Amino acid sequence: MDEDFRQRLEYRLEQLENRVALLERNLGLVAAGQRRASFRGLWRRPPMWTFEQHLPRPLNLNAFKSPPAIPANAPRIAMVTPSYNHADYIGATIDSIVGQAYPNLYYHVQDGASIDGTVDLLKSRGNSISWRSEPDNGQSNAINLGFAGVECEIMAYLNSDDMLLPGTLAHVVDYFMSHPDVDIVYGNRIFINRDGLEVGRAVLPRHDDKTLQYADYIPQETMFWRKRVWDKIGPIDESFHFAMDWDFILRAQAAGFKFVRLPRFLSCFRIHDAQKTTATYAIGVKEMGILRRRVLGFDPTQMQIRRAIAPYLLRQLAYHYSYKLGLLRY
Repeated sequence: MDEDFRQRLEYRLEQLENRVALLERNLGLVAAGQRRASFRGLWRRPPMWTFEQHLPRPLNLNAFKSPPAIPANAPRIAMVTPSYNHADYIGATIDSIVGQAYPNLYYHVQDGASIDGTVDLLKSRGNSISWRSEPDNGQSNAINLGFAGVECEIMAYLNSDDMLLPGTLAHVVDYFMSHPDVDIVYGNRIFINRDGLEVGRAVLPRHDDKTLQYADYIPQETMFWRKRVWDKIGPIDESFHFAMDWDFILRAQAAGFKFVRLPRFLSCFRIHDAQKTTATYAIGVKEMGILRRRVLGFDPTQMQIRRAIAPYLLRQLAYHYSYKLGLLRY
């Protein structure tokens, strides 16, 4: 081999090796960046607040544990659905409650004078449910109107686009009856789209009072409480139009009532286009600021909020992946 040719070949090979090494280094940097981006993504949108986690798929209701038997002395449950122009979804909401076949249930739909066919749907239900359709002052007012004068032992409200899972009332009553010291319960949630197809799940760790002062992580549609809570802290505060459930929860916590997260999926939270407008979100930010100032005594920065809730989010991440891997079963 010609010496000059050999040297040029070695030089080219060396250049090629350097380029390969540089490419490997760049690929490593890209991979590290992607890992950091994924971690930041989880930080910004942890699984419990990420609605669309996978492609839509049918919800398999047969995969859940069978509910306990409902006792003969089952306590009276009162449930209210505030409604306004949700004719596309409220039928499924009603069916999910009536279909529980709970023998001691008062269920009322308080509709805000809908004009989209909701009233015709309510009329078609005959005497199977209680309902009224009249102008109101918003969701909080509708909930209070629905509960006015009702005698019961357990209370809950379910929005007109959400659904209870089969057996939820039996599970809730069974826990309340065996744990007389517990005042408020809630559980895991399933995210569904406008067509009722599953798009994600939120598996929650145990209740954490401190985290609740900085962020509302309790899925409202899964929450049930004893009437003694309502009697002591009062009804839904009608000055809140977005964070009314967090306000109620914080007032209950301040009054010393005991919360428990049940290790079960209890309800479905529906995701659809008409759910929240930009204006409503702006109202929500303002109301959440009011609640944090009231509870904490100061306005926390976003970094302070993130640091305060970080331990809970890490636990939720662990629960989420433990469930996905089959280590947790509900």
